[in-house]
Amino acid sequence: MKKNALTLIVFLLVGLLFGSLAGELLSGVPGLSFLAETAEIRWEPAADLNVIRYDVSFAIRVNLVSLVGLVAAFILYRKV
Repeated sequence: MKKNALTLIVFLLVGLLFGSLAGELLSGVPGLSFLAETAEIRWEPAADLNVIRYDVSFAIRVNLVSLVGLVAAFILYRKV
């Protein structure tokens, strides 16, 4: 398999997705609910230039298990 930036990004996104899903599943377990607590990172650039106006919103919700999924995806990418 050829390693390139797109492959790395796909691996990392899939790792974040699986980590996030695992965090949601663990949120119902009383002893492990701290793993599902999320922190939200927001970036909302906006501009009004009289000719064009834009307003974009990006939000990332990260929990501890999604970070573990991110690291696992990176390790898997390195081994492939």
